[in-house]
Order: sequence, then structure tokens, then C-alpha cells
Amino acid sequence: MSGFSPEWLALREPVDHRSRSSDIAQALAARFQKRQKITVVDLGCGTGSNLRATMSLLPSEQQWTLVDFDEQLLAVAKRTLMDWADRAEADADGLLLDKDGKRIAVQFQRADLNRDLDSALGLKPDLVTAAALFDLCSPAFIKAFARAVAARRAVFCTVLTYNGIQRWTPRQPSDGAMIAAFHAHQMTDKGFGSSAGPTAPAHLADAFRLSGYSVSEGESPWELSAGNIDLVRNLASGFADAVAETGKVDTKTIDAWRRVVRTGAVVGHTDTLATPA
Repeated sequence: MSGFSPEWLALREPVDHRSRSSDIAQALAARFQKRQKITVVDLGCGTGSNLRATMSLLPSEQQWTLVDFDEQLLAVAKRTLMDWADRAEADADGLLLDKDGKRIAVQFQRADLNRDLDSALGLKPDLVTAAALFDLCSPAFIKAFARAVAARRAVFCTVLTYNGIQRWTPRQPSDGAMIAAFHAHQMTDKGFGSSAGPTAPAHLADAFRLSGYSVSEGESPWELSAGNIDLVRNLASGFADAVAETGKVDTKTIDAWRRVVRTGAVVGHTDTLATPA
């Protein structure tokens, strides 16, 4: 799975960070509040946004392994993290960062999660995390992933999994048909088999509960308005392109939908925290 540009990820990062569920964030912080050190594996890391958003919730000494299939994104992640840190050192093993009183060691790993999941997860991380990943994965992969995490007795936390809620401003009569077609596109193969799409949060919760974990969920919707107009425009364009690929909505309707100037949108997400019993 690849295809996400650094520019797109940078555009969405501020909204991703502000949209996260505060309840899930607080529960994650509480889980590790008595620890001084923690090891973290971040899957589908992109440019490192999840690390930048999560590190403040975790103990003072952190060891992160950032995993992605896209070598370009891993390279951008390294540069971006060095610019973000208060102090940064680079060596052959990765980065050593100081940020807001936290000491963060970072390693980078290219991996195909379909083939290299065990290698990507490592022997025994304390926390496995991801952002905006599992709606692109198949239900079968989610089940196998939950079993692999449970075998390591790791805590699991993922944020911003699309849950099917979508509202556009201004609304149009064709929105329902367009959204249905978009969901059909989302459930096609994105590299893991037929994707779970908007059903991914339910699949995650079920898979971890079957593995004996306690599961908590929190809502993390994007609520976009005039202050996010560039993101709204990019989102609407990509949405219409995806609908067009399905052939489920006629071209005239799609073209008319594209011509409407969007001033806002709501995109629903779910954050999931799963902890060993």
C-alpha cells in the first residue's frame, strides 16, 4: 500500500492532531503513567505525524520504530522529525531526539505488512500504534494483526479510522449516492485484499475482544470549515475521483457535484484503544 504524498499528509496533520479523541488519549496516558521507558511500533507511519501527536502522552524515555512501505515517506519522516525536535542527532541506527522534556530514539523500517508483519512488530513492544490505516486493510488482515499483537501482549492504540460518517456543506441531493459509491470504492483492494472501509472500527473491536482484550472507542471526526478550505477542496476532489472510478454514479451527476463550491465537511473517525486483560 502506498500513494499518499508528503504534501497531502502535511495538509491534514493539524486537523488530525486536533481531532483525536481526548478520552482515548487520556486512557492511553494513564496506562503508562507509572513507566519511565516505553517501546513503540508505529505502522504506516507516513511522515511521523503519529509520533508527533502521541509522544506527549507517553513516558519520558521512548523508543519508536517507524514502519512504512514507502521509502520516500520514511526519508521525509526523518527530515521532518529532525526539524520538529528541540534537539536532534542522526546516526546509522536512526535518530535521537529531545522534545518537550522527552528523550525519543527513533528507528526506521521499510516493510510490507502483508509479508513482514511479525518482523515489523518486533519481539515485544509495549505499544503498537497507527493512524488512518485500518480502513484500508481487509477484515482478514485485521484478525491476523490482532492475534499477532495479542501474542506479544502489547497495548494497541489506533486513531482516525474512517467510520462511514460524511457530510458536505452545502449539501446536495446527490450526496447520498456519491457517498455510497465512495464506500464501494473504499472497500476495494488497497493492498491487503478487499478493504474493511467504514466497517474497520467494528472489525478492530471484534478482533481484539476475541483475543481477550478490553476495547475502548472514542470519536475523532474531522470538522472542517472555512479555515480548512484547502483541505476541503483536496478532499472533495479526491472523493469525486474515487466515485468516478466505481462507475456507480453517472458522469453528469459527478460533474455537477464537482462544480459546487464546498465550504465545509464532516468526516467521521473512530479511535480505538485495546489493552490486555
